[in-house]
Amino acid sequence: MNDSLLLEPQPSFLQRLNWFDWVYAVLLVIGAFFAFHRYAAFMDVYEQGFLFAAAAGFSWLGWFFKPVRALVLGVAVLSLFGVQQYQGELARGEQAFFLKFLFASQSAVMWMNVLFVLATVTYWFALLKRSDFSGRVASALTWSAVLMGFTGLMVRWYESYLIAPDVGHIPVSNLYEVFILFSLITALMYLYYEKRYDTRQLGGFVLLVISAAVGFILWYTFDRQAHDIQPLVPALQSYWMKIHVPANFIGYGAFALAAAVGAAYLLAARGMLASRLPPLEVLDDLMYKSIAVGFAFFTIATILGAMWAAEAWGGYWSWDPKETWALIVWLNYAAWLHLRLVKGLRGAMSAWWALIGLLVTTFAFLGVNMFLSGLHSYGKL
Repeated sequence: MNDSLLLEPQPSFLQRLNWFDWVYAVLLVIGAFFAFHRYAAFMDVYEQGFLFAAAAGFSWLGWFFKPVRALVLGVAVLSLFGVQQYQGELARGEQAFFLKFLFASQSAVMWMNVLFVLATVTYWFALLKRSDFSGRVASALTWSAVLMGFTGLMVRWYESYLIAPDVGHIPVSNLYEVFILFSLITALMYLYYEKRYDTRQLGGFVLLVISAAVGFILWYTFDRQAHDIQPLVPALQSYWMKIHVPANFIGYGAFALAAAVGAAYLLAARGMLASRLPPLEVLDDLMYKSIAVGFAFFTIATILGAMWAAEAWGGYWSWDPKETWALIVWLNYAAWLHLRLVKGLRGAMSAWWALIGLLVTTFAFLGVNMFLSGLHSYGKL
């Protein structure tokens, strides 16, 4: 190889951007300024800051993971179409064709549920039959589910304001809404790694976790009518919710992804589906990267939660059951990462730990709400 090629400087991150990247970013900035011009009177200075930070953040995310550009623009178009269909009247959700069957929040979320289940089945078919075409179909179904899910959340946000201005809030306030968010974030993280590692063999494992969340959403919807939009309890009427909850669920999504990869690792290590799954080294690396990302965001979320608690209840930490179990989750993954980086933890032990870690995280997320009470009791089933 010519040595001059090795010395040739590589283009910087900004130099690698194309015209569509810049058009995408400009559209986001225009959208942020439009929202600011129209709704600034209804936002405090923190919310105004979140608005422009979101435009910058999604611009970077779209530049870093190119398919996000089409996703964000698709969600914007479908959400705006759904909002326009309401014409300011919530009752049109049961009258207008496109709302009733496609873009009302409940309709869009149901489409998300169906598409995730179909994607799960298709991923497993692709794995067992070694079908590349089926794998591509499964990926398309997953992207479609994410599109409909985010559209449902955005339209639900608007619907909450149609009920009454003082009822309106970002849709991350109860178990129904955050299970939707968990499903979407977990799917997006998997889709990123699917593209990065150029493999679809893990889709069936990750989508099983998401399908379990879909099962909860369906039960919670039809048995508890949890899809009804409710006013926020006083403790949740804070700008902190807009950043604490999403950061938390990026962590949860990453931990779920690591557990699904851990299950695949354990099967492959025992010779089951080994010829169909990525090499053990790839699975191990993916587990590590998922837990590292999840730990970073969970740490940020925990700090934000402490700051929120200080504002709402007068203290950063009160050993509330939710806070205590959040600390247990943090310590669990801190120990995993410590042993990985210092002692070289690898193999079946790390995979089992990732699986057990998800059980601990699930109890902290859901079990505490079911069996314990405290300052976070607004999240009870």
